[in-house]
Amino acid sequence: MSSTEASTDKYTAVRKDIAAAFPNEDYDDGSFAPVVLRLAWHASGTYSHKEKNGGSDGATMRFKTEAEDGANAGLEHARAFLEPIKAKHSWISYADLWTLAGCVAIESMGGPHIEWTGGRRDKQSESDCPPVGRLPDGALGKDHVLDVFVSRMGFTVQETVALIGAHTVGRCHADRSGFEGPWTETPTRFSNQFFKQLLHNTWVEKKWDGPRQFVDAEDGELMMLPTDMALLEEPFRPYVELYAKDKQKFFDDFAAAFLKLIELGVAKRGKL
Repeated sequence: MSSTEASTDKYTAVRKDIAAAFPNEDYDDGSFAPVVLRLAWHASGTYSHKEKNGGSDGATMRFKTEAEDGANAGLEHARAFLEPIKAKHSWISYADLWTLAGCVAIESMGGPHIEWTGGRRDKQSESDCPPVGRLPDGALGKDHVLDVFVSRMGFTVQETVALIGAHTVGRCHADRSGFEGPWTETPTRFSNQFFKQLLHNTWVEKKWDGPRQFVDAEDGELMMLPTDMALLEEPFRPYVELYAKDKQKFFDDFAAAFLKLIELGVAKRGKL
């Protein structure tokens, strides 16, 4: 059975198995949900609307070229986490499983429901991998954010800010991205705290041997990347202020932007 032939009930069973597996006291902050969301994001964020390649269709991170892109360090944990679910539901493509799992992760952490669409197909060759280096580099600034999100992927500025708001969950690891620490005090709860912290905390450069990042001046427990700090500049700042004030608006805009992200380059099929 292909993903396109699968019934809604079968997708529901996959959703339930994914959600039930997320809690794990031995992993990070007690849940695999944030890293699985990152997998869905990174599997999709390679799309180029000019070259019409990359994106979630194909699940090309299964291959060494994309898996070993430095921007994807640590995502082997998310891929391995989903392997037992793939084994149980062998009919679902990896491309569908990864993106569906990202949507389930968002919802399981208290975020919005994403109107996920099935029917992606797995590509079978390493030659199908998109060029390395397309994913956002957290060490860079405003021009890089505009280039990756607006120029290459085709998002609006508002959609860009909403998508980066996914940093409301999860944390960075020095042995993966090189950066270290969580963005918020609730790294397994999807909220608008990222925007509130970004606006209202005082951020200072971290004094350490690692890459340039920022920590809150009060106790140094929270962090922001240079790309996060860029959101305090024009043209991004008005949307940061909006989402810091209005959680529901952030949830609505994030749901629409994330759906667009995971469907970049995917032929439209029926919603399930």
